[in-house]
Amino acid sequence: MYQAVTDVVWRNRLEEIDSEVEDIRFPDTDDGVDQDEEWCDVIVGGEKRRIRFHDYEDVFRVPGLYEELFSGHLKCCSPSYIANLLNSVVLEYGENTDELRVLDVGAGNGMVGDELQAIGVQSIVGVDIISAAKQAAVRDRPDVYDEYRVADLTDLPETEEEKLRRRNANCLVTVAALGFGDIPPLAFAKALDLIETPGWLAFNLQERFLREQDVTGFSRLIRRLNREGYIQTLCYRRYRHRIAVTGEPLYYVAVVAQKLKDVDCALLESLEE
Repeated sequence: MYQAVTDVVWRNRLEEIDSEVEDIRFPDTDDGVDQDEEWCDVIVGGEKRRIRFHDYEDVFRVPGLYEELFSGHLKCCSPSYIANLLNSVVLEYGENTDELRVLDVGAGNGMVGDELQAIGVQSIVGVDIISAAKQAAVRDRPDVYDEYRVADLTDLPETEEEKLRRRNANCLVTVAALGFGDIPPLAFAKALDLIETPGWLAFNLQERFLREQDVTGFSRLIRRLNREGYIQTLCYRRYRHRIAVTGEPLYYVAVVAQKLKDVDCALLESLEE
């Protein structure tokens, strides 16, 4: 049930996007670079461009590049994996995904929103800090989001927060966006604060960010959220997120949980220190 998107499916989606990518070339060796330093050369319009995977503004500006790179070459399955896992757990607990009003944080170009629609979610609001992400989502998937906000959740203006709260979201989803500086723990906690209580959340993290020696703060935050009763973890699964440029598997942990109580100021303020 939780398999990667098939080559046929992602190729069909790529054709719908009208990809401008002519070729992708990977380095002969990885030179020991970490996951967030991986890069490739992309041929677009006969021109070669070197793009670092985590330079999302550069990636999103090229139609089809994100899909070609991550779904095609690197076999990333996380958008479909997390959506299907959320669907399975929600159904197991006697609820339906068509009742979810999702806040998709780190929404990128809409691949996760696309998968949420596929499992029956009818209300999705996207949030990303990068304006190029919204532009890509509007360009490639104009019918996925009810609304798409460009916002920094660590410094959210009152008017922007009110707009998000009026959506009455009861589910937080964030996929492949935590732990590498894209969404810090404070932003994740603020996103959790923006959904109703009780509510649902589904997210994933590189497995090393959930270990005791983690330096990002996510391991401590997730343990604290569970220990102090903000959330209850219902499902915790290790799986292959994608492969690295070397072909080695990159393992993540998928989490589905329920929000049990409101996030208070004390928690948010402790993450600002």
